[in-house]
Amino acid sequence: MAKRPSPASLSAAQRRTLAGAFGFTRLIVELGVLSSFAFSLALFVAAIAQAYVTIRAALGRLGEAETTKTLIVAAVEQADTLLVGVALLIISFGLQALFVGRLQNVPAWLHIRSFDDLKQKLIGIVVVALAVNFFSVALEWKGGADILAYGASLAAVILAVGAYSVILSRQDAGHSHLPAPHADPNAELPAAERA
Repeated sequence: MAKRPSPASLSAAQRRTLAGAFGFTRLIVELGVLSSFAFSLALFVAAIAQAYVTIRAALGRLGEAETTKTLIVAAVEQADTLLVGVALLIISFGLQALFVGRLQNVPAWLHIRSFDDLKQKLIGIVVVALAVNFFSVALEWKGGADILAYGASLAAVILAVGAYSVILSRQDAGHSHLPAPHADPNAELPAAERA
């Protein structure tokens, strides 16, 4: 078996080539971040436009029973669209934080320190989006047993995702947490130990 060269034995040209390859990888991730952000923004704009169109059409028919139901269904569908947009936004921020550099001025709940952190945040969004989707289907339900099969399949997916989340959190609890790559290593130490 061939021995791998140590970093000290690499020539300057090899180090530049490796640095260029890693730089190119960061560029590809940055393009993924931008595309995810663009889809998120497009979904937010689409949800706002759809809300405007639906509310404008309903204003002339307020007071009718069917109008109220139409507004409720549209509101639930908009919530579903916004949740997918939020999931894409979290993916965008998470990839940026993990591969490119830590983001400034984001809420504390959006600080992502590991890939498992990103997965946990997305699991929560997916479960809520599935529940909202089922609620939307239930509002339009006309009767029959078809909704039971749909509800059971969504429940199975939610249970599987929940089980995965529990396993992931137990594995994460078993490992010691290292500080984030861009974090101040002394930030969690008491003042006496920082000196």
